[in-house]
Amino acid sequence: MRLIGSERFSRHQPPDGHPEQPARARVMADVSHRWVEAGGLLTPPRVATRDELTRLHSPSYVDRIEKTAGRQLQHDPDTYTSPDSYDVARLAAGAAIAAVEYTLAEGTAAVAFVRPPGHHAEADRAMGFCLFNNVAVAAASARAAGLDRVAVIDYDVHHGNGTQWMFYDDPTVLYVSLHQYPFYPGTGAVNDVGRSNGLGCTLNIPLQAGAGDADYDRAMRELVEPVVTAFDPELILLSAGYDAHIQDPLGGMELSTEGYTAMTAHVQRLAARCCGNRMAVVTEGGYDLSALESCLDSTLQQLAGRPAGMGSPLRGDTRRIDEVIPAVKRAHALYWPGVLS
Repeated sequence: MRLIGSERFSRHQPPDGHPEQPARARVMADVSHRWVEAGGLLTPPRVATRDELTRLHSPSYVDRIEKTAGRQLQHDPDTYTSPDSYDVARLAAGAAIAAVEYTLAEGTAAVAFVRPPGHHAEADRAMGFCLFNNVAVAAASARAAGLDRVAVIDYDVHHGNGTQWMFYDDPTVLYVSLHQYPFYPGTGAVNDVGRSNGLGCTLNIPLQAGAGDADYDRAMRELVEPVVTAFDPELILLSAGYDAHIQDPLGGMELSTEGYTAMTAHVQRLAARCCGNRMAVVTEGGYDLSALESCLDSTLQQLAGRPAGMGSPLRGDTRRIDEVIPAVKRAHALYWPGVLS
C-alpha cells in the first residue's frame, strides 16, 4: 500500500479559527511520519495540470482560482483562498490523481492525505471549504486512462454535491453517499438518483443526525455492497471524510473510530471482489484533530492488511436507518432490479 502526502498542504491558510485549519495538515504529516517509521511507503504528490482540472471544471473557473494566487480572498461564507491556496489545491487534486495512478499500476490500495477537501466544489464554483473537486478530477483521470466503470463512495458527514452533479448523467461513474440529512449543503435526497443516461448511478443514503456505527454498517451491507457489486467497477475511489465522528464539532453523527474502520473494511472488500484491490482513498473533512488522527491511523492499518471476511454486523440501535433502507430500495427499484430486494 502506498501513501501520498506532503507538508506543503499546510500552506493553504484560511482565517484564524476556521475549522479547515492548517493544523489538519500537521496531523496528516504526523501520521505519515509514523507510517514511514513503521516501514510504509510515502510518495510526494504532484500538481494537477490544467488539462486534468478542466476535464470537469470550467476553464474560466480554473482561471478565477489561479488569479487568487498571492492574495487572501473570500469566495462564500465558508470558503477562502490564501496566497498559496491555488498551488496547494492543484497539489491536492494531483495527489488524488497520483493515488489512482499508483493503485492502477500496483494493484494495491493508495491513500492521499490532502487538504483543502474537494467534494463540494462544483464545475464552476468553490464552496464548503473546497476549491477543486479532488476525487471527481481523479475519477475523470481514470476514465481518460481507459477505465469503463468507476465507483465513488463518500462517507463524509456532508453530502458531496459537487461530485454528484459532475457525474449526475454519467452511467460510467457510480456515486454513493452516506451523509447526514437534512444538513449542509442541502442536497442528497433519497430520490436524487441521477439523470438521463445516469439514472440509478447516484445512490444517496441520507441519515438522520445521531446515526452511529450500527446504522452505517447496515447501510453498507444492505445498500452499498449490493449496488457496487452489481455495478462491477474497475476502480473504487473513497471520499474519506471523518467529520461523522462523534467528536467532530461540525457534524451531528455518532460514528466511532472503530465504525469508520469497519466502513473502510467494507470498501476494501468491495475493491478485492470487483477490481483486483484497485482502490484510492482521498481525504475530505474531519475537524476534531484527535479524531482525525485516530481515523487516519486506523485507515492506514486497515488497508495495509489483507481484506477480512464480512464479519458479524455491528451491534447497536439502528432506528435511524430502519426507514431509510426501504426508501432507498423504492427509489432504485427500476434501476437495480433483483439487487436491492
